[in-house]
Amino acid sequence: MVEGADEVRDLLNAAESAPPTDGVDAVAAGLAKAVGATEVSFLIADIVGGTLIRLARAGGGDEEPARGRPSADVVAMADTPAGAALRTQEVQTVPSQDGDAVWVFAPVTERGEAVGVLELLLQTDPDLDTIGDIAAAAHALAYVVIADRRYTDLYEWGARSRLLTLEAEIQRRLLPLSYTCEAGQFTLGGWLVPASSAGGDTFDYTLDRELLHVSMTDAMGHGVDAALLATLTVGSLRNSRRAGLSLSEQAQRANDAVIEHANEDQFVTGLLMAVELATGQVHVVNAGHVLPVLVRDGAWSEVRLEPHLAFGIAPATSYGLNAFFLEPGDRLVLLTDGMLERKATQANVLGLLADVSALHPREAVQVLTAAVSTAVGADLEDDATVLVLDWYGVNDRKRDANAGATTGRASS
Repeated sequence: MVEGADEVRDLLNAAESAPPTDGVDAVAAGLAKAVGATEVSFLIADIVGGTLIRLARAGGGDEEPARGRPSADVVAMADTPAGAALRTQEVQTVPSQDGDAVWVFAPVTERGEAVGVLELLLQTDPDLDTIGDIAAAAHALAYVVIADRRYTDLYEWGARSRLLTLEAEIQRRLLPLSYTCEAGQFTLGGWLVPASSAGGDTFDYTLDRELLHVSMTDAMGHGVDAALLATLTVGSLRNSRRAGLSLSEQAQRANDAVIEHANEDQFVTGLLMAVELATGQVHVVNAGHVLPVLVRDGAWSEVRLEPHLAFGIAPATSYGLNAFFLEPGDRLVLLTDGMLERKATQANVLGLLADVSALHPREAVQVLTAAVSTAVGADLEDDATVLVLDWYGVNDRKRDANAGATTGRASS
C-alpha cells in the first residue's frame, strides 16, 4: 500500500524519469503495484464537456482485464461513478459486475482544474488509508499531466472526442491554460462552446498578489477572420496588462490595435475587470459588451455600467472606469451574446442561475452552456461563452488543498 509522502515522491520520480508521453503510464504502473490493482486507467476530461476519454491504462499483474469494464473508450459523466468522482471531488467505490472486485474512481484535479479521473480495479475493498493514498496519488497525477502536456500533443489529442475547425483551434489557443482557478478569496470557472463556424469569443484571467484580472471579449463575425480578430485583441490586452498598464490604457491600446490592423468594418466588444483581493472592489471597463450579472442572496441583477464604444469603432476613444463591490457569497457571471440571443433565448440562461447557485463554478458553466447547446441544437449559430466568479471575501479564508482536488473520502 502507498504509505505517505515517500511513496507519492516515488510516483513523481517515476513520472519524471519517463518521457513526457509516458508519465501517466509510469504513475499508473507504480500505483498498480503499490495498491495491488489489476487495472489502472486515466480518464481525461473531454474539451467539449460531458464525457471522459480513456487515455492510458496499465496492468498490475498477469491477470486478464476484469469482466464488466466498459468496452467504449468514451465514458459519459452523467450517471456514472467516474462522473460522480469528478463532480463531487470525492473518491467513489463500486463493486465489479461479478462482485469479486471493486472499482475505485479518484478525481485528478489541481487547484480546481478537473483534469480527469483515475480508475483502478482492486481485488478487495480498500480501507480508508488506501482510499486516502489513492486520492493523494490522483492529486499528484494532476501535476504530472499539467507538466507533461507542455511537451506533447498526447493529452490534447486524448481530450478531443471530435475534430476542431481551424478557427476553433485558433480560438482555443487564446483561452487560459486552465479554465478553473481556486484561491483563498475566490473560485472562478469559464467555458466556451464554439459555434459550427466558430465566432470570436474569448475569456481570460490572471492572478497577481493584489488583483485578479478577468476579461471577456467577442469579436464580430465567424470563421478564421473572427478568430484572427480575437487573436489581435487578446494579444494586445495581454501585452498591455503585462506591461502594468491600467484598465483604461489596456482598453485604449486594444482599440488602437483593432483600428490599425483590422478591417474598417470589424469590431470587438469586451469587459475588462480588476478585482482587488484585499477589498472586493471591482474596477470595470465596458466596451460595448453584454452586462455582467450579479447573483446575491439567490436573486440576479445586471450590473449597470457606463457603456463605451466597442474596440475598433472610433480612434482616440477614451475608456472610463466603473466600480462596484463584491460581498462574501456573491456570484458574478460574465456572458457573451451567444448565451442570450436568437435561439439561445429558449435556454433561459438567466433563469437557470438560481438552479446552479450551489454548483462549483466549474460545473455551473458547463450546465449553462449545455442548456444553450440543447436549446439551439447541433447547429450552434454563435459561440456560447460564460465565466462564473464566486467571491468568498477577505476574512483570512485559507483554501483547503483538498477542495476541488481530492478529499480522501470514499462514496459508493
